[in-house]
Amino acid sequence: MLKLAVLGLLQREPLNGYRLKQQLEMFMSCSICVNYGAIYPLLKRMEEQGEVILCAEQGQEAGQCGKIYEITSLGKTTWYQEMLVYPHESWVNARSRFLIKFFFFGHLLPEERVQLIEHRLMSCRLRLAEKKALEVTDNLYQAKLQKRGVEVIKSEIEWLFEQLQTEQFQLAQTPTSAKQL
Repeated sequence: MLKLAVLGLLQREPLNGYRLKQQLEMFMSCSICVNYGAIYPLLKRMEEQGEVILCAEQGQEAGQCGKIYEITSLGKTTWYQEMLVYPHESWVNARSRFLIKFFFFGHLLPEERVQLIEHRLMSCRLRLAEKKALEVTDNLYQAKLQKRGVEVIKSEIEWLFEQLQTEQFQLAQTPTSAKQL
């Protein structure tokens, strides 16, 4: 997930590790945990794999790393493929991954956005059915937490449905020739 977010942010502009961490925390703190111990090794691996390049080195100030990274065409391809994949993962990770993808929806085609929203909507509906099927416990606090979990999923389903309607409307407004490009 961190790689998806890093590649997405590097599409906007070249960044050093310090600024990358700042932007990840500012824009994606609700869906990803960020620390320098993960960012710098990831950048190194992505550089070795040819997904990013070191485009400049600047003097270090206020703890900032002087290495500035830029995404390559391979990195853009990797990012795009990761945006469209549905890995088998935990409920929590799937939710975080979707939120990261949603942040970068502007880089996708309308049909791709619709597919991603529909997939997440299906996952949420299945999770809601599972939650509702759980036996209510006699423990007051566990029952309250279970109820809250159901409310959160219902809220996400409503939000996803609104997003889906918006995307489908925009897709319907797109001329047929533009959809084929």
